[in-house]
Amino acid sequence: MTVDLRFVAARVRDGDAAAFRQVVDHTRTQLYRLAARLLGNVSDAEDALQDAYVSAYRGLVEGRYDGRSKVETWLYRIVTNTCIDQLRKRKPRADEAEAEARFDGLVTAEARVALRELDAMLAALSPQDRAAIVLVHVEGLTVKEAAETLGATEGAMEQRLLRARAALRKKGAEQEATGG
Repeated sequence: MTVDLRFVAARVRDGDAAAFRQVVDHTRTQLYRLAARLLGNVSDAEDALQDAYVSAYRGLVEGRYDGRSKVETWLYRIVTNTCIDQLRKRKPRADEAEAEARFDGLVTAEARVALRELDAMLAALSPQDRAAIVLVHVEGLTVKEAAETLGATEGAMEQRLLRARAALRKKGAEQEATGG
């Protein structure tokens, strides 16, 4: 069953608070995955998602969602901005236990190592560059959708992606050269 989130959002705006549960139920998995990938930490992702949903609910009730974009795109933007704010506020850290917990479902040791390396490489990017890479290459958004989510032009998003990909290639080459 397909849920028309624009209709549900209008119901929330008109005072049907219970309708917001449909929004959460329909988007929680994809938005949690986005937050976890951006933040690299399960606990922080849960906190960010909760903050983002509170912000989204207020935004719907106060009429800040104007319907020009899909509700999902609007929510991606809220979650992405919430995560970027968290990344700017925190100091870089390596939380091995957290990384292990996220990779427990993987079958091979090689896949775990590769994902740890990817997380380390993503962590080295600026929050905006990390968001661009995750939105386009992990979440599968188009460049246009990612640009809209981050409040950028398509050209700026293309440049951000080029810069981020170059940084990832450089980091990968450095890791390969040092054997790690």
